[in-house]
Amino acid sequence: MPLDHTAILTKARLCLAIEREALDATAKRLDQDFVAVVRAVEATIKAGSKVICSGVGKNAHIAQKLTGTLNSIGVPACYLDPTQALHGDLGLCAAGDLAILLSNSGATQEMLRLLPLFEKFGLKTVALTGTAASELARGSDYRLVYSAPREACPLALAPTASTTAALALGDALAMVLLESRGLTREDFAKYHPAGTLGMTLLLRVKDIMRTGDGCPVLKEAKTSVQQAIFAMTKAKAGAVALVDAKGRLTGIFTDGDFRRSALNGGADFLKKPVSAFMTKGGKTVPVDALAVEALKIFQQMKISDLFAVDAKGSPAGYIDVQDLPKLRIL
Repeated sequence: MPLDHTAILTKARLCLAIEREALDATAKRLDQDFVAVVRAVEATIKAGSKVICSGVGKNAHIAQKLTGTLNSIGVPACYLDPTQALHGDLGLCAAGDLAILLSNSGATQEMLRLLPLFEKFGLKTVALTGTAASELARGSDYRLVYSAPREACPLALAPTASTTAALALGDALAMVLLESRGLTREDFAKYHPAGTLGMTLLLRVKDIMRTGDGCPVLKEAKTSVQQAIFAMTKAKAGAVALVDAKGRLTGIFTDGDFRRSALNGGADFLKKPVSAFMTKGGKTVPVDALAVEALKIFQQMKISDLFAVDAKGSPAGYIDVQDLPKLRIL
């Protein structure tokens, strides 16, 4: 019979609770075996070899996801269909490779058939399983064991908590490898050149900043508040950069500074030097920095205007926080 509103939400929350239970249990049982697998992958990469992931059924999808995640952090990996492996695809295997075999029961025949073949080809193996005493775990060189005390499926048939735990354990392996290898945002960007992610990671400040008439710059020593306001208005900007005789940035005058000068500068505040009200120094970003670094400055400093400077400290461009959504940086 159809479930009512309350029953639907109750059963959904129970499913999530059971899967959370599996994640908690898996986290608690992490031990030296996990460390050993991390070291094995590191050694594989250092030797110029690759990681091979394999699984059947729902675990095939988990293995493919782990393959993609490893590749995305610069760990060469590929997925091997266990059935096709027996019909020629073993040709992708080479001595020194590391194979990660996924099976919740550790008794999946397709995985067990691969063990002696991998040994013959000179591969080391990792059993990613929910059963520590299984034949797959005993026959592998390394073990990644997760815990899924029960499945979220009310029939106890559909893989749910077990596949969630396997997926999360694979993610944990990849993220530890990312940090242990010292991967930077620039490194990560090399593997994600397309789409919004690629744009966000590859764009640099110099690619998004306003230049020329869109970047108002005036000499601090000769500029009044009124002149600064005119320059900002003409550039349709929320700030103007002030520089010294050598063109180096000395301060920034913003809309907020203008309002404060109007309140505290007296009746003739427009004629007063902008240096009396500007923000000295001001927050800047290097022109060659990644665009996401500019985004972090906007978020952390809670500002709306940012000037990009060159190696000499001279303003080379201007960024308005309102430009970022149009560029899909936010």
